[in-house]
Amino acid sequence: MTMKSRLEDLVKDMVEGGISYKDAVEEFQKHFILAVLKKTNGNLSKAAEELGVHRNTLSKQVGEYFQNGHMAGARLRRDRVRKAAGSSK
Repeated sequence: MTMKSRLEDLVKDMVEGGISYKDAVEEFQKHFILAVLKKTNGNLSKAAEELGVHRNTLSKQVGEYFQNGHMAGARLRRDRVRKAAGSSK
């Protein structure tokens, strides 16, 4: 079975199951992004390049898919600590 025919069968099942277009697109996008993030070891810049989107756009989309404070497949960045101007700390 080709990938195209598998996709066609999946779409048919979703339509028959009453899945809305909006929900179907959102689920596809979510899983596609997660798969690319996993492939790039959570590197947003590399994933954005592979997906053909701007890194900021991908970051915004990733923010929509956070679960339990983090997202599966994405590395968490440490917050940068900025020193106050004139501070010696």
